[in-house]
Amino acid sequence: MIAQHILEEVVYEQFNTFTRKNIGTIREIDFNYLTKSHLITVLTGVRRCGKSTLLRQIARFYSTFYYINFDDERLADFEINDFRTLLLIFQKKQKSTVFFIDEIQMVEGWERFVRRLFEQENKVYITGSNSKLLSSELSTHLTGRYQKIELYPFSFKEFLSFKNVKYSEPTSAKQAEILKTLDDYISKGGFPEYRALDDKEYLRLVYNDIIYRDLIVRFGIKNTKAFKQLSNYLFTNFTKETSYNSLRKLFGISSPSTTSEYVSYLQQAYLLFECYKYDYSLKKQIVYNKKVYVIDTGLRSAIALNFSKKLGQNIENIVFLELKRRQKEVFFYKTKDHYEVDFIVHENPIKLIQVSYTMLNIETANREKRALISAMKELDLQKSIIITYNEESTIIERNKQIKIIPLWKFLINISYD
Repeated sequence: MIAQHILEEVVYEQFNTFTRKNIGTIREIDFNYLTKSHLITVLTGVRRCGKSTLLRQIARFYSTFYYINFDDERLADFEINDFRTLLLIFQKKQKSTVFFIDEIQMVEGWERFVRRLFEQENKVYITGSNSKLLSSELSTHLTGRYQKIELYPFSFKEFLSFKNVKYSEPTSAKQAEILKTLDDYISKGGFPEYRALDDKEYLRLVYNDIIYRDLIVRFGIKNTKAFKQLSNYLFTNFTKETSYNSLRKLFGISSPSTTSEYVSYLQQAYLLFECYKYDYSLKKQIVYNKKVYVIDTGLRSAIALNFSKKLGQNIENIVFLELKRRQKEVFFYKTKDHYEVDFIVHENPIKLIQVSYTMLNIETANREKRALISAMKELDLQKSIIITYNEESTIIERNKQIKIIPLWKFLINISYD
């Protein structure tokens, strides 16, 4: 339980802070759809990716609303029975049917309160930074009553807007500006507050806070040294295949299943993503080695164990994240001849995407083409694409078409069909 006077003080202070802050760079969200839908809106994503700022952007569409953020040490003792007091405090200030609730997973039993608000025909927006904690409660108590939006750090289009760089019908001079901005984005990523502060220590603090408070403490991880080493290793060796057994041996973790749990925790906090090998057998997908991608290339460079720029891997990671933003089902592909295609997008028709910093090197070009042509033959496809830093052409080989496109054009959604 929490004292009413403390709760009242927190609510008023948080509301004033929430409404005073700048709404920031407008995110690429369908605000019209969100505000007209009667469903509960669930915003999830890594800490500090801009969920609260997005709530402020949504709040512009309402004349009155309620707001509370449970990621506040003063609310550590908040219990489900305190929701009754919270409603009284809200209604004492003003009348509204719109609720914005930040980091709701901090309160056990929150889903029953949210369901009651929904059934009373209120419009409810909630945010959370742990995918599994939210998903289990949503699927149990709120099935059919919510819509989920995963928010990421800035996309490149959003970053261009943040930097006030226009990209429609770019001239040669404008393309040069876009490429300069792209270099910045590849190197430093898109965490909104970090890009405003430009202080790498900020990213390290965010990362350490997630590792300790959201994961080690919440899940009661005992072997903290191995867990931290595992996370740092995956951030350093991103985009590469790995297995739970090899990671277990490397860090002295008790079993592959414990290693799998550790990786799962990192995924739940949106720090990284596993990419599975494409196979018609679900069992084979699960047991085969996975590739790991990280939430942000700037965060990776801030905490990884080496200082090389890894441009090719950064670009591959950025392409993966963009496909995730577009809600694509993404795998990697191995041909029968053991050639690898970076991404296969499972849609109709299937799309094959290879990522290479440049195709100017003959050996590199032959390797990338060979893999794509082999995969196209196996999957009976006629087209594929290679995303490069800034090269553009079309290759016709063995009656197969390979389009080479610049990364920036892919990221601003110029069609690649």
